[in-house]
Amino acid sequence: MSAVAIHALPGRGILAPSPRPAARAMPAPSFDSVALPHLDAAYNLARWLMRDPADAEDVVQDALLRGLRYFASFAGGDGRAWLLRIVRNVAYDRLAARRGLATLPLDAGEDEGSLADTLRDPGDDPETAAGKIEERARLDALLAALPVEQREAVVLCDLEELPYRVIAEIAGVPVGTVMSRLWRGRRALARMAKAGGA
Repeated sequence: MSAVAIHALPGRGILAPSPRPAARAMPAPSFDSVALPHLDAAYNLARWLMRDPADAEDVVQDALLRGLRYFASFAGGDGRAWLLRIVRNVAYDRLAARRGLATLPLDAGEDEGSLADTLRDPGDDPETAAGKIEERARLDALLAALPVEQREAVVLCDLEELPYRVIAEIAGVPVGTVMSRLWRGRRALARMAKAGGA
């Protein structure tokens, strides 16, 4: 039983509970405080889903605009999961819109750097740096070969280190589906790596 302070009302002689002080309301979070700490994760997911850095930047920008426009409907909770879900939806919308359209990369122009521009690590000799680039390109190719649902699960779990529950919230599927996609994706990666001579 909670203790209540009783006091006499002036001029009435009646005892009544003392009024409680008004509770302070927590200020609502700002869009900046919810979304901006997770921009790297948003770009990383978009890059893996879109397979193109420029498209990924566009997806993140559109996702931030969509998030800002509908921020009033943000119910609190995990801002990272909220933003990554928006990024996922924007990426899937773009993938669906361009389905059936094949794009081929153009030859590197004057604006783009050469392979030497990517070897900036002064600690590595050229052979080691080239080996790292080849390994990264191989991993990128293996991930890119996965179906988008499996690639999404692997990226969010293994690269972004999100728990299954959060991935399920982002993808809008049950946790069991996340676990299944992750298992199938990892198995496919291992099979492809073994077939490639790893």
